[in-house]
Amino acid sequence: MKKLLFVFNPHAGKGHIKENLCSIIDLFTAGGYEVLSYATQAPRDGYEKIVSDGREYDLIVVSGGDGTLSEAVSALMKLREQTPELKIPLGYIPAGSTNDFANSLGISNKMKAAASAIMSGKYYDCDIGQFNDKYFVYVAGFGAFTDVSYMTPQNMKNRLGHAAYIVEALKALPKISGQIVTVEHDGKKFTGDFIVGLISNSRSIGGMRMLISKDVCFNDGLFEVVLIKTPKDPIELSSIIAEILSDKLSERYFVTFKTSSVTFTNEHGIPWTTDGEAGGTHKTVTITNHRKAVRFVLKHSPVLKARSGQAKQKYRFKLL
Repeated sequence: MKKLLFVFNPHAGKGHIKENLCSIIDLFTAGGYEVLSYATQAPRDGYEKIVSDGREYDLIVVSGGDGTLSEAVSALMKLREQTPELKIPLGYIPAGSTNDFANSLGISNKMKAAASAIMSGKYYDCDIGQFNDKYFVYVAGFGAFTDVSYMTPQNMKNRLGHAAYIVEALKALPKISGQIVTVEHDGKKFTGDFIVGLISNSRSIGGMRMLISKDVCFNDGLFEVVLIKTPKDPIELSSIIAEILSDKLSERYFVTFKTSSVTFTNEHGIPWTTDGEAGGTHKTVTITNHRKAVRFVLKHSPVLKARSGQAKQKYRFKLL
C-alpha cells in the first residue's frame, strides 16, 4: 500500500482543518494510501518532520498557511540536496488567510475539494527560490509593507481575512522610508533608492495582483522583480499608488524585469521577508531560481488570463 504523510497546522486560518480532518483522511485512504497524520506543534516542526521521515513516503500533503507550505518546500529541497534525483510529490490544502500561491496555482480554498483534487491530480514541477542559503516558495521582499504579513496579529487575520493586511499596510504609510540598494542581474548593475523590492513567482502578494507581471509562469526558471522608487514627496507617493491601482507601472517610479538570479547589496543591511515570514537583516542577498525543483500535485492545468486592459489571451502551464 502506498504511504502518505499528512502534515497540518491545526491553528492556521480559523482552524477549519479540525472540522474537515476525518473527511480528508477518508479521501486519502479511499485513494489507496496508508495515512500518517501529523499536527505541527511549533514553528519549523513541519520542516523537521519532513526532513527526518519524508523519504519513507510516496506522497506528502500539507495543510496550513503560506508558512506551512514554505516549511514543506524547504524540507523537500533539503532532501534533494542530499539526493538530487529525489522528487517526492507534494499536495497542498490551503488553510491560511490569503493563500497567494495556492490561488495562483488554482488550488481550491475548500479543504475537501483540495484534498480530492490531490487524489486525482497530475504532476506539475514548479520553480523554487533560494534566498542566500535558505529556500522560499513564491516571494522575497524588502521595504514598506513587506512585513505586513508576519506583523499582522493572527486573531486579526482570523476575523478580517485579507482586510487585516490592508489595515496593517495603512498603518505603515507614515513610516515609509527608502533604501539605497545596488542591484546586479544578467550582467547589469545599477544603484537606486527604493521603498519596496519584490522578487516573486506568484500572481498575487498579500492578495494584491497589481504589482505582478501579467505573464507569470511557474516553471520558466524566472522571477518577476518589481522595485518601487522612493517618492520625494506626498504627491509622488500618491502618483505611485495611483499607478499601482490602475495597473500601469511607469519607468518614472518603477523598475521591473525578469531574471533567474539577482543580487542586492546595501551598506547597512536591509530587513527582508520570505513567504510572509521574517527573513532577517542582510547586507548582501543573492536570490536564485531553481527551475522545476518541487513536484506539486494539481488537478487542473492553471490558466493565466490577461487582466483588465489587456488582450484576452490565455497562457497555459505545461503539465508533465
